[in-house]
Amino acid sequence: MGAWDIGHFDNDTAADFGGRVDDAEPGKKADVLRDVLTAIADTGPEDYADCGEEAVAAAALIAAQCPGGEPVTTAYGPKEPLPPLPADLRPLAVRALDRLTAENAEPLDLWAEAGEDQAWLAGIAALRAVLVGASGE
Repeated sequence: MGAWDIGHFDNDTAADFGGRVDDAEPGKKADVLRDVLTAIADTGPEDYADCGEEAVAAAALIAAQCPGGEPVTTAYGPKEPLPPLPADLRPLAVRALDRLTAENAEPLDLWAEAGEDQAWLAGIAALRAVLVGASGE
């Protein structure tokens, strides 16, 4: 993962994902987010969850539309505003974030190797709190 900072879009994979979201038709943007979240959320604990950067970016986009969510203002995120996203993406995003903070998850391993795992986990916890609060879980 080529990363320049700890932010949810501050790595090559997430920045490319922002462009992919922009390239999707307005009615398909939620599907793009759902696909990357499902790919991570559906991995078992025995599976190695790699390439989770897209799922984190998707979760950030969903959380941005929730009460208390931070807007995605980075130049590396989507340039076009997203339509209102379906509420069922919120618990899916929580499941994906939970998977990425468990064992056998590449992003956590990479941030740990860089000595930034606690800062990264704090950012993930903040996203998760917004998503859970908006889901009513």
